[in-house]
Amino acid sequence: MASGSVGLAELGFVEAAPAWRLRSDQFPSKVGGRPAWLGAAGLPGPAGLACALCGRPLAFLLQVYAPLPGRADAFHRGLFLFCCRTPPCCAGLRVFRNQLPRRNDFYAYEPPSDDPPPETGESVCLQLESGAHLCRVCGCLGPKTCSRCHKAHYCSKEHQTLDWRLGHKQACTKEGEAPEEELDSMAKHESREDRIFQKFKTKISFEPEQILRYGRGIAPIWISGENIPQEKDIPDCPCGAKRIFEFQVMPQLLNYLKADRLGRSVDWGVLAVFTCAESCGLGTGYTEEFVWKQDVTETA
Repeated sequence: MASGSVGLAELGFVEAAPAWRLRSDQFPSKVGGRPAWLGAAGLPGPAGLACALCGRPLAFLLQVYAPLPGRADAFHRGLFLFCCRTPPCCAGLRVFRNQLPRRNDFYAYEPPSDDPPPETGESVCLQLESGAHLCRVCGCLGPKTCSRCHKAHYCSKEHQTLDWRLGHKQACTKEGEAPEEELDSMAKHESREDRIFQKFKTKISFEPEQILRYGRGIAPIWISGENIPQEKDIPDCPCGAKRIFEFQVMPQLLNYLKADRLGRSVDWGVLAVFTCAESCGLGTGYTEEFVWKQDVTETA
């Protein structure tokens, strides 16, 4: 995701990037795919990444690398946005913040090299250096394992079912009992929206249209005069500080995601993210911030 400053806002655009540029040690801002987690400890678990309305796993939408100049404890800082994709819910949104000092347990003190690393032939990373296993489907924390091979990790039964249907049933060869009938039954009920969503996440166009506006402390640009939050609508941070606007996701991103093909499964006018004004210290953990969703009205 490239950027260009306009006034007080920094604009984000979608552009193609080599896979190595999207790894955690390159500190990327990125759309879709799997999260490139910043801190490798204290990741949000399945409960934290479940839709508060329907309870199903949220899908990773995007992340923004947003360090704070002059803050030694936020030399590295990332914001991770997740959304619900399940009709008729399609309203669950959650965003998490993580920050690290320059000297930390996960990354070198010096900036990463601009040269591509040597090819190692390694597949997608499914285990962090901390030892935590990640879900084979979404890349989030995966505490559940396949009861047959005990090697595949998942964040939820839904994603285990999806992976079973997409090939793990054939790849899983260890003898022993497996909940095949249950998984096969669930797989048959996977909707067409699920299949399309997995596909469109990996197909991000690079037409240079604005999809994000970043400006910590500035005012967001709303798409409608309706459903604009008041101060009382933005909850304070648990540390006691007010939350301030940090960035907004524009509806143009829906064009890149081809979300119109999914009907109601993914839709918004503006997604405005508000974060702790003090960016309070969290050690190496992740803390939840606040998202306000403004839809497009018929008169907008």
